[in-house]
Amino acid sequence: MNRLEGKVAVVTGANSGVGAAIAKLFAAEGATVVMTARREAALEEVSAQIEEAGGKTFVMATDISKPDDPERLMAAVEEKYGKIDVLVNNAGILESGLKPVDRFTDEDLDRIIETNQKGTMRCMRAATKRMKAGASIVNIASVAGEKGCGGAVYVSTKAAVIGVTKHTALRFQAEGIRCNAICPGTIVTPMVAGTTAADMDADMMGAMATHSNLRTQPCMPEDVANIALFLASDESRALTGQIMVSDFGAML
Repeated sequence: MNRLEGKVAVVTGANSGVGAAIAKLFAAEGATVVMTARREAALEEVSAQIEEAGGKTFVMATDISKPDDPERLMAAVEEKYGKIDVLVNNAGILESGLKPVDRFTDEDLDRIIETNQKGTMRCMRAATKRMKAGASIVNIASVAGEKGCGGAVYVSTKAAVIGVTKHTALRFQAEGIRCNAICPGTIVTPMVAGTTAADMDADMMGAMATHSNLRTQPCMPEDVANIALFLASDESRALTGQIMVSDFGAML
């Protein structure tokens, strides 16, 4: 308990799934959690659950795919709290159907890059201007970006997050600001609810089955939240630029 006592943590995509689990856990560990996503009503619902349990939150609707929104968000956090100790870049979107590189659409490419890659980078640009030594950035990437297992567009954006995680760790190492990434495997969240094998590209599914154990148990949002807590806390103060795959060994 109290592993984040006194810290101000910004969590993007905090309205459901992994983001909501992280927000709840961080609040239980003493952080003031700034919860942000596009759907304000869903944010307020999760925030009410946290505050009923004794946690502290601040809700601000933000669309990180819009160029000015991340700066507006971080400026508001700085004005309200005077600091940003932790940033969790969790917000992200998927294309449908695991489209491989020979079948992706330009519409998916533009839409998903705008959120997953550009949005994450904009949030880090805005936050690092306001962070001091001891601050921690935790990026939620994906095993797709590490191993290539997924739709081509999604894979490309999560690979970009992995690369910019290492870049950010290198850039701010001397200033004591850390940056690490978590790469979950298959994960049970509302974003993937209702997806069936019939919706997936057969060639991509076949390639993934050849190189991984698709029967391995999936991650739950709480599994990812526990790793994020460690990376956000001072217990991991020696770690920066690290990419942690959490998939129960499915891609070994």
